[in-house]
Amino acid sequence: MAIEFAQTQNHTLGVEWEIALIDPETRDLVPLAEQVMGELDQDNLQVRVEKEFLANTVELVTGVCESVGEAVEQLEEGLRAVQAAANKHGARVWASGSHPFASSSEQVISDKSHYNEIIERTQYWGQQMLIWGVHIHVGIDTADRVWPVINAMMTKYPHLLALSASSPGWDGKDTGYASNRTMLYQQLPTAGIPYDFKDWDEYSAFIADQKKSGVIDNDGSMHLDIRPAEKWGTIEVRFSDAPTNLQELAAIAALTHCLIVYYDELFEAGETLPSLQQWHNNENKWRAARYGMEAIIITSRDTDEVLVTDDLNELLRVLAPVAERLGCTTELGYVRDIMESGAAYQRQRTVYEETGSWESVVDLACEELDKPLN
Repeated sequence: MAIEFAQTQNHTLGVEWEIALIDPETRDLVPLAEQVMGELDQDNLQVRVEKEFLANTVELVTGVCESVGEAVEQLEEGLRAVQAAANKHGARVWASGSHPFASSSEQVISDKSHYNEIIERTQYWGQQMLIWGVHIHVGIDTADRVWPVINAMMTKYPHLLALSASSPGWDGKDTGYASNRTMLYQQLPTAGIPYDFKDWDEYSAFIADQKKSGVIDNDGSMHLDIRPAEKWGTIEVRFSDAPTNLQELAAIAALTHCLIVYYDELFEAGETLPSLQQWHNNENKWRAARYGMEAIIITSRDTDEVLVTDDLNELLRVLAPVAERLGCTTELGYVRDIMESGAAYQRQRTVYEETGSWESVVDLACEELDKPLN
């Protein structure tokens, strides 16, 4: 029996952003999420502030938004409230894909049965999940559109990952990766690139198998990099590193929103959407995680290749009319700013090479988070 896909308003937007709490002296993580949340007047915030896997982390969750601008406005309000609350407890707010030197073995897990089950099942690798991301939901009208659009989105996976990559440091070392978070997260048994599902029925059969075999006990436990969120009637893009600042958050949200709407409209018009072989998707994921903005990516089933930034320039041209209709021309333009000034991992690596200090890298991310959106 096919999974029910909720009815939602087509092409609406929701964003979930994971941010963490830092000791301003040591720059290490501190497990103060519950105390910080206790300071918040949640009834008067446009966002929900929720517990996350780690007790040093809170998640900002927007409502159902009509535009990227509306979503970012809600997130900025929530961020400033969390920063004020954290300050009362002597903490600072920080965001990146991974912390460059904190010890995963010393972190406190939030008291939530679902999280305890993850650790019990995954053991060592579950304990390494000292990582943060951003999840972007876009409303889709009907289930038959979901997998054609997701498969098309996989062709732009390396573009979004390269732009958002913000996790070069791990355990006090430069890993050589733009997004070490990507390499860590895929170790979980339910995480990773989605299978090449052809339609909703095939996906429904897959989920039924996972439940019957005990791999998952609910649909939300399948932590695919892009997945349907059938409860909400959305496609959820989950693989981007957590942005270090509001402007780059807006850029990633705008590019994601425009791409999903673009492919959905092509599907509506009867066009055949692009896709890549599973092995090309896997290779593109690795190349973007490793090389970031310098990745040479595979762009066709015939194995054509191009520098990711060259393809991004063409993509911005194609998506310009979509961005205008969605009211996010400014936010989509921030993508070009990232290409010109460098992605977060590049800025962090430069600071580390100049100072030899990962504490300075943490300071950089905190300072970027403090900046208001232009």
